[in-house]
Amino acid sequence: MQLKIMPKKKPLSAGRVPLILLLCQMISALEVPLDLVQPPTITQQSPKDYIIDPRENIVIQCEAKGKPPPSFSWTRNGTHFDIDKDPLVTMKPDSGTLIINIMSEGKAETYEGVYQCTARNERGAAVSNNIVVRPSRSPLWTKEKLEPIILRNGQSLVLPCRPPIGLPPPIIFWMDNSFQRLPQSERVSQGLNGDLYFSNVLPEDTREDYICYARFNHTQTIQQKQPISVKVISAKSNRERPPTFLTPEGNASNKEELRGNVLSLECIAEGLPTPIIYWIKEDGTLPMNRTFYRNFQKTLQIIQVSEADSGNYQCIAKNALGAIHHTISVTVKAAPYWIMAPQNLVLSPGEDGALICRANGNPKPRISWLSNGVPIEIAPDDPSRKIDGDTIIFSNVQERSSAVYQCNASNEYGYLLANAFVNVLAEPPRILTSANTLYQVIANRPAFLDCAFFGSPLPTIEWFKGAKGSALGEDVYGLHENGTLEIPVAQKESTGTYTCVARNKLGMAKNEVNLEIKDPTRIIKQPEYAVVQRGNTVSFECKVKHDHTLIPTVTWLKDNCELPNDGRFTVDKDHLVVAEVSDDDGGTYTCVANTTLDSVSASAVLSVVDVPNPPFDLELTDQLDKSVQLSWTPGDDNNSPITKFIIEYEDAMHEAGLWHHQTEVPGTQTTAQLKLSPYVNYSFRVMAENSLGRSLPSEASEQYLTKAAEPDKNPMTVEGLGSEPDNLVITWKPLNGFESNGPGLQYKVSWRQKDGDDEWTSVVVANVSKYIVSGTPTFVPYLIKVQALNDVGFAPEPAVVMGHSGEDLPMVAPGNVHVNVVNSTLAEVHWDPVPLKSIRGHLQGYRIYYWKAQSSSKRNRRHIEKKILTFQGSKTHGMLPGLEPFSHYTLHIRVVNGKGEGPASPDRVFNTPEGVPSAPSALKIVNPTLDSLTLEWDPPSHPNGILTEYTLKYQPINSTHELGPLVDLKIPANKTRWTLKNLNFSTRYKFYFYAQTSAGSGSQITEEAVTTVDEGKMAMASRQVDIATQGWFIGLMCAVALLILILLIVCFIRRNKGGKYPVKEKEDAHADPEIQPMKEDDGTFGEYSDAEDHKPLKKGSRTPSDRTVKKEDSDDSLVDYGEGVNGQFNEDGSFIGQYSGKKEKEPAEGNESSEAPSPVNAMNSFV
Repeated sequence: MQLKIMPKKKPLSAGRVPLILLLCQMISALEVPLDLVQPPTITQQSPKDYIIDPRENIVIQCEAKGKPPPSFSWTRNGTHFDIDKDPLVTMKPDSGTLIINIMSEGKAETYEGVYQCTARNERGAAVSNNIVVRPSRSPLWTKEKLEPIILRNGQSLVLPCRPPIGLPPPIIFWMDNSFQRLPQSERVSQGLNGDLYFSNVLPEDTREDYICYARFNHTQTIQQKQPISVKVISAKSNRERPPTFLTPEGNASNKEELRGNVLSLECIAEGLPTPIIYWIKEDGTLPMNRTFYRNFQKTLQIIQVSEADSGNYQCIAKNALGAIHHTISVTVKAAPYWIMAPQNLVLSPGEDGALICRANGNPKPRISWLSNGVPIEIAPDDPSRKIDGDTIIFSNVQERSSAVYQCNASNEYGYLLANAFVNVLAEPPRILTSANTLYQVIANRPAFLDCAFFGSPLPTIEWFKGAKGSALGEDVYGLHENGTLEIPVAQKESTGTYTCVARNKLGMAKNEVNLEIKDPTRIIKQPEYAVVQRGNTVSFECKVKHDHTLIPTVTWLKDNCELPNDGRFTVDKDHLVVAEVSDDDGGTYTCVANTTLDSVSASAVLSVVDVPNPPFDLELTDQLDKSVQLSWTPGDDNNSPITKFIIEYEDAMHEAGLWHHQTEVPGTQTTAQLKLSPYVNYSFRVMAENSLGRSLPSEASEQYLTKAAEPDKNPMTVEGLGSEPDNLVITWKPLNGFESNGPGLQYKVSWRQKDGDDEWTSVVVANVSKYIVSGTPTFVPYLIKVQALNDVGFAPEPAVVMGHSGEDLPMVAPGNVHVNVVNSTLAEVHWDPVPLKSIRGHLQGYRIYYWKAQSSSKRNRRHIEKKILTFQGSKTHGMLPGLEPFSHYTLHIRVVNGKGEGPASPDRVFNTPEGVPSAPSALKIVNPTLDSLTLEWDPPSHPNGILTEYTLKYQPINSTHELGPLVDLKIPANKTRWTLKNLNFSTRYKFYFYAQTSAGSGSQITEEAVTTVDEGKMAMASRQVDIATQGWFIGLMCAVALLILILLIVCFIRRNKGGKYPVKEKEDAHADPEIQPMKEDDGTFGEYSDAEDHKPLKKGSRTPSDRTVKKEDSDDSLVDYGEGVNGQFNEDGSFIGQYSGKKEKEPAEGNESSEAPSPVNAMNSFV
């Protein structure tokens, strides 16, 4: 929907004023429907300057519309062109387009001329432009003999092209025989006229195939000039000269150009050295956005030139010897151009109107009017019109006033021709927009609802919202001249049906359209700036939120173009993933989300980074004996600034292929002054480093061999140590080849005794790392020095170090050894030091040998492995830990030096006191009975003295694992078995057992056991559960007892009445399975047949996880009371069998107990 000019708003009176637009009678956008009578309108025609291809048929276009359909006629060169008389000319049906068939016969030149088309119907006649038809021409070059051009080096040269005059003009370029374009530069360039200009020639300009080509685009042909031969002779001396212009000539020239064209100004100068061209505009500035420099600044171009660009332009040619300038005076003329072209005019009878035709140009164009193609001066008179220069005024028009008027604006540079009709009609309003058109608009954006209309007189337009809405006011809405309603900011509440009403004096028309407001599309997660190393993967995210009724399409762009057709780019719903990123992938990535109504986008920049490229172009300068300057050119930093350069060197003479670190310089520096060592064949290489890492090394520089010099350092790590008692071995770390500073590297080794008056003894040895001095006294201090020398001289005086001749074994043992026993496991040893002279070497310490030789308890001597403790340095005492108590130990001490151990001191014997014993080796409980347990054990494996007794402590454990009172019992030391009696039956006991010596009690051992019925049932007793204490069992027994009591009372009452209680009959009479009376025959209880009666007993009987019987309130068990019960226990302790009574009553055992009797026995007691 194109926004037309809004009507001017008038002040509003109080209250809401309906928005009624009274449109002007001259409406350019008002189209007359084709079903209404109207004059012809030219819709298509050939260009004014029509150049045709002579090899194809000629087609001259002329299309028009009108009602009734127009007829067509042509003039050629101002006279009627009768197409019926020329068999080669035909006109297309229902069209005015001419087709001239020159393919079969005839020539294009025959039909050159000026053609004009006229379209005519009963309402008027429209005419086309004057169409100048000319065939294109591509003539050949005229034959000419070209002599070879010979000139000296440095001279200027112009090679003329002078192409043939073609239609249209050809495009000129220079090539050689191989169809390769000749290279151009500031020195050599092609002028606008096609000539080739040399500011100065060089020997390499010599060639025989300078060829000028002319390409005629219209006919797709290329013509070529004869080759030109140029030979440049080298001169001994080239005289430099200031610039002079080759074109244009002189100091000033004129240039005329038409408005709207491209202004091209050219200056080409010769000189030596080659001049540079500059451009300025006198009294003004060059237009910034329309100025371009071509042909190495030799051509200045200004596009869309206007009259304001007229003025003086100056080109300046400058070289080292001077400068010249040329002034070009530019005048901009203008062919006619429209200010206001006449527009079609639709009027109803009796209305007034006007046609306006305004044009401008330089010089000012002349305006002339025609009516139906005839100059208005000789056209039929119409009383309703009046001509006033560029305007025709109409008043009180009638149907006969309908006509087509032509306005012609012309000057010497061209003309303009416009057709505009006056159509007098009386038509009621009609709305041309389709009914019920649906408009969908994004919220908060303008909405434009169309109401294209027609009517004569021109209708007024009103808009309404809803079925009974009032007219929309212009305080909120806008109405355009073409009837379109504008809602400046559409909201959700703007949704609905809108009605457009058009009215004039002949009637009324209306139309409804619908408006829907949609939520805008938004990018809620935008892609973010990314920095990625080359070869890695990057992902951009783009999440879109949109109206649920719209379907968005998400497109990714790179630098506003489509993504490369590369499998590395993957697009899914919300992401763009680029794998194996390369340098070319860097740029701006844009996510574009489109719906049918809106489009949003978001962009992010991808910077591809990597370690720098290697530096190159290494160069050595300022080469001195001990320094050189290295320079290089940095490689590409790959979008991450270089922070430093690392310089390495190779010594091809001494360590070929091995590179060493030389120095580092900041990343902004590309030179380094390097310190060098003598007699080294240097090569250098440079590496660049940035935040991502280090580049590959550069190519190695050229080699540079420095002069030899005496060594500037001596060997390091000089030592003197004897390998034998009578020698001195002098060692050092040799200098490497880089440190030798010259050929013939040797060492001067010097030594003398430290405490003597001897002179230095010296020897010169080859490039080795040690020298052995023989016949030395044992372990004597020596002063030693090692000096480097080569063929040039000696190194500086070396430092003196001290060494010792070889060591020998110590000669004396430590004396006055005595032992102080601290406790049963620790002893302290003291001794006197050995004199230093007797050590005969470097004192390393004292070594104590000790061993356990005899047990004090058994007094039988037995040897064990000796233990060793070494005490470093000159210590004279030490502690012996980890001794065994109550043991007999022997020790001696030796002094230790670098050679070995000296003689042993006399043996010293000491005894350790008693200690506490270890735990008894084993504790077992055997032969458990109802009230006794027997304990067996083995003595401690380490008694650590004489055992005095054993201590046994024990206590019972009940069913809830609570501990009872503790019993303490002393047992003689010679016992290994003990029986405990009078214990509680079926009771678990915990035992604590340990041994004692005079030093105290040892570690204890613990065990648990359970008393049982007899020895054969110990395992069963340990698993039995006292079900008599279980809640479910007590409840069941109480219920059974209550039932029996009730039965006994009933029987007692019946017996007192003299009758018997018929238990069997009563049982048969009652079907209650819960109540089972006793049998009459044996007086016993009836058996319970329901299996459920036994389940609780079995389910409730369980053994604790430690397989002991838990102790409850009663220590009695079912076993204690079970001798009169016909029942037994399973291995898991559950009670099985049936409750049954015997005819003979037997007293229950254990009733004397202070605790309650078992419920089982209580049941039997009822019987």
